[in-house]
Parts: sequence; C-alpha cells; structure tokens
Amino acid sequence: MAGAEAAMAMSPAPRKRGVMDRFIDGIELVAAFFVGIVATDIFVSVLLRYFFSFQIPDAYDFGRLLLGILIFWGIAATSYRGTHITVDLLWANVNERYQRYMDVIATLVLLFVVTVQTYTLFDKVVSTYHDNVLTFDLRLPTWPFFLVAWMGDVSAVLLIAIRTYRLVFHPEEMEGGYRMKPVE
Repeated sequence: MAGAEAAMAMSPAPRKRGVMDRFIDGIELVAAFFVGIVATDIFVSVLLRYFFSFQIPDAYDFGRLLLGILIFWGIAATSYRGTHITVDLLWANVNERYQRYMDVIATLVLLFVVTVQTYTLFDKVVSTYHDNVLTFDLRLPTWPFFLVAWMGDVSAVLLIAIRTYRLVFHPEEMEGGYRMKPVE
C-alpha cells in the first residue's frame, strides 16, 4: 500500500478545468446529441417503413438535413482534440520541436479553411432563407437546419482558435499533455 501512496504523491495533480474546457465539453455534448438524433431518426424510419409500411413525412429531407448538421458539429468536436484521422509520415520522423511547429502551422491552415467554409455556409443560410426553400411533404422551411449546421461550423472555428492559442502559448493546457498519441 505504501508504494501506491508514494506513486500517487509523485503524480501531478489533475489540471483544473476552466471555462474554456467546459465550453469545449459543451460543444462535444451538442455534437453527441446530434449523433443520437440522427441514429434515432434512421432507426425509427426503418422500423416504421419495414414493419408497419408507414413512412414519416419528409423523412428523407429530415435525414439529409440532420446529417448535414451532424457533419458540421462533428467537425467542431474533432477539431480541438485532434482525434480525426491523420497521416503524419513526416511529423513522426522529426524531433518534438519541429512536431510542434508543424502542429501549429497545420492548425492555422485548418483555422483558415474552416473560417472560409463558415463564411460560405452563412451565405448558404441566407440564400436558403431568402429563396424560401421548403421540405417536400410538409413544406417546412429548411433554413433553420442550415443555421444549426452553421452554428456547428462557428463552434469549430472557435475550438480551432482555442487549440491554436493553446498550442502556441500554453501547450501544457492541451488535454492529455501536448503530445498526440499515434493511431496504431
């Protein structure tokens, strides 16, 4: 027992979670909520169609619009943690200093690309609103779905900006330490 107590005394205290960490967790929770919504929509649609020969009105429209929302909130959820699939042949073969430089440059490029994407998606929200695009069966406006997807994209920009700031100025604040674990 004394060995376990000594090991616990030597391990660093858990990092205090601040407002930014709770904000990040909130965005990830919203993304997880949309995963649940899309899965439920698909399950209920298939169940009703195959067992009761009934189709939810606008099931296809809702499915594709919700999938779009899920994609943009998924980008937000994976952008901060860096848990998306990467190919890092060069990164794995340089020292830690250059790895950090590469991570900062890659994150800045990602920030630029997602910011431009967010701008263009906002244009899509506005044009969908002004064009009065409606669903097929129920004639519901589709712009609110585009707006929620755009909010996911805005969240991605914010999280990538936080990641960039932390990589540059406070790499120790990156959850799990700075070092990324390679997928094997």
